[in-house]
Amino acid sequence: MSRSQWKGPYFKNADLKTNVKTKIITKNSTIIPKLVGNTAKVYSGRKFIKISITEEMIGHKVGEFTPTRERFEFKKKKKKN
Repeated sequence: MSRSQWKGPYFKNADLKTNVKTKIITKNSTIIPKLVGNTAKVYSGRKFIKISITEEMIGHKVGEFTPTRERFEFKKKKKKN
């Protein structure tokens, strides 16, 4: 379900008014045009991940670009001689 048009995009960040290049942003915030070209730190649940924001990301949620799960690989077995 999308957000109503009259409310505008959701963005929660206290540092939006400052000119700091690195910002900590919540994953459910919408990327707005004012953030293009900046680098943001987003919490993935375990650590902060740096994301550089481009024009193609406008309108999407920040959480779409932060992987929250580790890539799974089977452990290789040792050969018996």
